[in-house]
Amino acid sequence: MNIAEGELFSGALMKEVKSRFHYVDHDMNGRERLFFDNAGGSFRLKAAVDQFARIDALPDCPERIHELAVFLQQVQARGTEDLRTILNARGGSVYASLTASGGMFDMVRAVAENVRGTNMVTTVLEHPSSFDAMSLYAERTGKELRVAKSNPATGGIDVEEIVGLVDENTSLLSVIYASNISGAKLDIHEIVKQARAIKPDLYVVVDAVQHAPHGLIDLQRTPVDGINIAPYKFFGCRGSGMSWLSERASVLPHHKLAGKKKDFWDLGSAAPWQFAVVTEIVNYVCWLGSRFVASDNRRTLFASGIQRIELHERALLARMLDGSEGIAGLRRMQGVRVFLDHEDLTKRDLILAIGIEHLEHAQAVREYEKRGVIVYERVASSLYSKRMLHSFGLEGAVRVSPLHCNSAADIDRFLKVTREISEEFGRVRAGLA
Repeated sequence: MNIAEGELFSGALMKEVKSRFHYVDHDMNGRERLFFDNAGGSFRLKAAVDQFARIDALPDCPERIHELAVFLQQVQARGTEDLRTILNARGGSVYASLTASGGMFDMVRAVAENVRGTNMVTTVLEHPSSFDAMSLYAERTGKELRVAKSNPATGGIDVEEIVGLVDENTSLLSVIYASNISGAKLDIHEIVKQARAIKPDLYVVVDAVQHAPHGLIDLQRTPVDGINIAPYKFFGCRGSGMSWLSERASVLPHHKLAGKKKDFWDLGSAAPWQFAVVTEIVNYVCWLGSRFVASDNRRTLFASGIQRIELHERALLARMLDGSEGIAGLRRMQGVRVFLDHEDLTKRDLILAIGIEHLEHAQAVREYEKRGVIVYERVASSLYSKRMLHSFGLEGAVRVSPLHCNSAADIDRFLKVTREISEEFGRVRAGLA
């Protein structure tokens, strides 16, 4: 196995993986297509969608004593533990919200309003849900907001750039696990380790929404105070955000009903389907992991599954960049530019930012769709990408984000379509068409 370039699933396993998801090869109307916009969501597990419908159809309130109410309590308890399985978290509090963004705002507020300090630290690559939360509560609490700059060569943020902004008066550090523009992974372990060497009791929150479906998270190795994921970007369903808070963060003053325990964060009636979907996500990843290791331990199986997802996706990324026999990769394709193309693929999730000569990015997206490929433009006019793109010196890019459900054949098809678009518009620009 070449860890640096990953390892593809076998043909048989690839077939099984695809069979467990909706609409991997065709859209809802039966038309063949490649959906390479998983950074904006993800393919849905059939089991997750089925459980969502099954559990949400029950009229029963889980805060009762009858049989189905107790069943729903068990569903929530399993889902709560399964979020801990994903994160390798012990103790603390699990918080289900409508969105991961809402969870992030709540976590930032609790720390900003209740932990002493004169400054808060974040990065230029944060999703607006964390960057804007940090900006809002830094202003409201009179704290300085310090923003770490990006590295255009790697597409990420250097450890020393972030740690250099932390001092004994920093009340909160908020960092994203991986960029949703470049796919670059931040070295969260070193960032947390070095930052807490400066201030041992520093509060840290992490946005893991983009990274969680692509790589292993281990809060035993890298303890933080708050972290969130979005099930709809992790093979699950929309309308749900899941967060975890450390024991000390969970008891900070926050919005809650007065009669609830100090570490309770949910507001209003629970939606048990949210927890059922988390369990189905973990069931699937554990099933995948069981193909490679024999264990009765759920975290061991989950870790194996995520690591195999990471290896398969790295192999897909290598194929997209460097091609294969008879098919040129994006790096060598005339008329195509790969932005933020860091060579070390172990430091990247399966996200690419590219540009095609002579094509405005939104137009390129439409040309892909005409050919049965769904990608997305990230442009400076968007509140979701302006800050990040400008930090890289870019005005826009076409974002390409497959998932582990995709095969090598899918990547080859994408490369052929990209070459076709590039050649066609190259001829048009040259006046040869």
